[in-house]
Amino acid sequence: MNSRAWQTISFDWNQARAFLVTAEEGSLSAAARALGLTQPTLGRQVSALEASLGVTLFERVGRSLSLTDAGLELLDHVKGMGDAAGRMSLAASGQSQRIEGPVCITASDLFSVCLLPPVLTQLREMAPGIDVEVVAANDIRDLKRREADISIRHARPTQSDLIAKHVHDSTAHLYAAPAYLERHGRPKTIENLASAVFVAAGQPDRYLENLRQLGIPLAKANIKYASDSGVMVWEMVKQGLGMTMMFRDVAAVTPEVEQVVPELDPAPISTWLVTHRELRTSRRIRLVFDLLAEALR
Repeated sequence: MNSRAWQTISFDWNQARAFLVTAEEGSLSAAARALGLTQPTLGRQVSALEASLGVTLFERVGRSLSLTDAGLELLDHVKGMGDAAGRMSLAASGQSQRIEGPVCITASDLFSVCLLPPVLTQLREMAPGIDVEVVAANDIRDLKRREADISIRHARPTQSDLIAKHVHDSTAHLYAAPAYLERHGRPKTIENLASAVFVAAGQPDRYLENLRQLGIPLAKANIKYASDSGVMVWEMVKQGLGMTMMFRDVAAVTPEVEQVVPELDPAPISTWLVTHRELRTSRRIRLVFDLLAEALR
């Protein structure tokens, strides 16, 4: 980059970081908490970036902030800066102090099997000294009792002494295998599901209630198979025993299934990354937490 190009850069990284975190968190207050700053300080950084660039990045919608067209256009560029800053910090820490030791991650069995291995591959490449234990369990482990260091959950924790970061939004849809559809026919409407065979994740009564909230009025006779294991439920669906609601992300890595009844409203699914307060003092837990947050985002 020549000297004239350098002179056109009129903002600093703190301003860009303030914009990026505010866009990801959705409000100045949430972004200030994430960065450990006061809200007025963060607001001044965002305003300074808008002034230096000569554009408006956010507009207020109720109590939250919405990106303007200019903000949306700049967001991808600033994300790249954030990723580069993270890699720079990681490289510097690797030069100054080796990060090693055990970290325990807990997630549902299905998430652990289908979505976590590629993330662990990235972690191994960036921090080979960290030994990872994965607790693939559908019950929520107690982080305060150190049953795990980091938890991947689909509900925000209520305990005030845990640190939680919202990292991903997805949806759940209805899926079946071709073998099932060949035997039972392809349902095209919600009404066609009245005679469908379902595989329930968890207790059938609760599963039926969740389906009814999505506008699928089924009876218990529709539930022919059930399991507390998400892996087992998904395997039964893949084998053509029935259909079930599943995360879009899991279905995307499962070519043996296909979505049915596209008109059905999707069920929203949020993913939260949770850890205990030691995140602030343990470099290896902080490293794994940040890598998971980036990969899952």
